[in-house]
Amino acid sequence: MIITVASGKGGTGKTTVAVSLALSITADRQDSAGNKSDNPANPLFLDCDVEAPNAALFLRPTIQERREVGQWIPEVDPDKCTYCGRCAEVCQYHAIAVVGEKVLVFPELCHGCGSCTLNCPMGAIHEVLDVMGTIERGWAGPVEFAQGTMNVGK
Repeated sequence: MIITVASGKGGTGKTTVAVSLALSITADRQDSAGNKSDNPANPLFLDCDVEAPNAALFLRPTIQERREVGQWIPEVDPDKCTYCGRCAEVCQYHAIAVVGEKVLVFPELCHGCGSCTLNCPMGAIHEVLDVMGTIERGWAGPVEFAQGTMNVGK
């Protein structure tokens, strides 16, 4: 079963309802002595409000895994580049331009497809990770927990 609490105006109680549902599901799976039922599935709580996740304030999970996530952005090695313009020709999003002997990369337009890197005849383009946020996973008692947090300005 999948239960989703989504959308709505801020401050209306979406997180409170979602946390309460997750905790009530685990409570229903125990008898009066606290023994777990035979149901092996633990609820998974995903806080997908990456701009302001706050379910962790209520669940207080123990975070066991944290990793940075982002998008690959081209970076040009001027010592290898011949300014042929092939990278700009193949970019579907106009995120790279060659002006004279200068390559301009517009990270905000880039979709990270890697076409410029693959098509550079000189191998002058490599990609660097533009970190946009983090994903965390862990447990809050019997509730598996995950959340994403976006870096400010991304």
